[in-house]
Amino acid sequence: MAERVVLVVDDEAAQRTVLAGFLRKRQLEAVTAASVDEAVQIVSGRMIDLVLTDLNMPGKDGLTLIDSLRAINPELPVIVMTAFGTVASAVDAMKRGASDYLTKPIDLDELDVLVTRTLERRALVSENALLKEQLASRYRLAGLETANAKMSEAINTAARAAASRATILVRGESGTGKELMARAIHYASPRAKSALVAVNVGALPDTLIESELFGHERGAFTGADRERRGRFELADGGTLFLDEIGDLPKTTQVKLLRVLQEQAFERLGGSRTIKVDVRMIAATNRDLPAMIRSGEFREDLFYRLNVVCVELPPLRDRREDIPLLVDVFLRRFAGEAPVPVEAVSREAMDLLLKYDYPGNVRELENLMHRAMVLARGLLLSTADFPIHLGQLKGEGRDAPASFVDRVSEFERALIVDALARAGGVQTRAAALLGMSERHLRYKLKKYGVEK
Repeated sequence: MAERVVLVVDDEAAQRTVLAGFLRKRQLEAVTAASVDEAVQIVSGRMIDLVLTDLNMPGKDGLTLIDSLRAINPELPVIVMTAFGTVASAVDAMKRGASDYLTKPIDLDELDVLVTRTLERRALVSENALLKEQLASRYRLAGLETANAKMSEAINTAARAAASRATILVRGESGTGKELMARAIHYASPRAKSALVAVNVGALPDTLIESELFGHERGAFTGADRERRGRFELADGGTLFLDEIGDLPKTTQVKLLRVLQEQAFERLGGSRTIKVDVRMIAATNRDLPAMIRSGEFREDLFYRLNVVCVELPPLRDRREDIPLLVDVFLRRFAGEAPVPVEAVSREAMDLLLKYDYPGNVRELENLMHRAMVLARGLLLSTADFPIHLGQLKGEGRDAPASFVDRVSEFERALIVDALARAGGVQTRAAALLGMSERHLRYKLKKYGVEK
């Protein structure tokens, strides 16, 4: 790992020398500046991980430096140093964006703790930002693109958990994208270059599940004419994704629990213990707590699987995502359309927005695929979708009926989500949305969310 770089800003040469020398003894790279202008020039020209600055300097002071650094890199942490009698100035500096402060004369032990803590926090923030970028961009998959708060929360949870070894349970109805989420987690994890092995437990006969998972030795049962490695061995060093974990037989649940606890097992018909390093992701559309109460699922296994839970909302609860997904599928199936389809008509989009999608994103994907294959023109119309969409299950809901109202609902959700991510700061929210603060204030007033 490259050395962390700390910039020391102080007009006193002796102080710069002492602090820089101390930081270098802590295996940090230290660079120094004697003035605000020199510090700004350094930060503008190279990567800096932390700034340690005096507040009281002749000419431009530390507060001016903080303002300049915020303009260059709002995420750059700044620790200010000030005399004991001017702590109020340090508080003012923190209001303007400083991470923390130290009083002079500097206690080197306190400095060591504060610098270490600040750099660790910065590393964690950077790592989480990278994981989110991987999940949202590099591994952007249809069904995971979202403007919905609940789906965003699920993606953020997955992003934070991806770097760990923790077992993850992905819950959601059929078609919500559980396998897509599992793949995104794997490829955002340190195991991305190793195997991702997927097993649909519900698709396997009970008699074959143990052999599939743990493998078998030759002669273990009738027809076992050769040794066979199971899915756990194939996933060694990588990730094993068990879909429909609620369908796992009780006898196999006991053996799975042992693997999760000890990372070890024996093949069917064998006595040799095999050690593996496997990260487990499980998924289900069933109510596991209810199955525990009825005796169908082991409680201890549930807690082993449910270390981190990622809940995927059904599509009917994230309708603002439907236009996004429609656009994804328009691009995906463009090569299969007999004519170059460009968009969906307002009436057809209104129809798609009202439908309840019992099959969730998978059903929307199938509807769009069918419509594209049978397209009659450049614009998909209501005639290009199955007639049952007209028998809408959601017509009795208290929901906007028109396309314009749906778009307004979508826009309002985007704005509320941006405000939440910006901590209520309108300037930051406007930047996230790519609009001016004045335009944002107009929208807040329009949708009645000023507060």
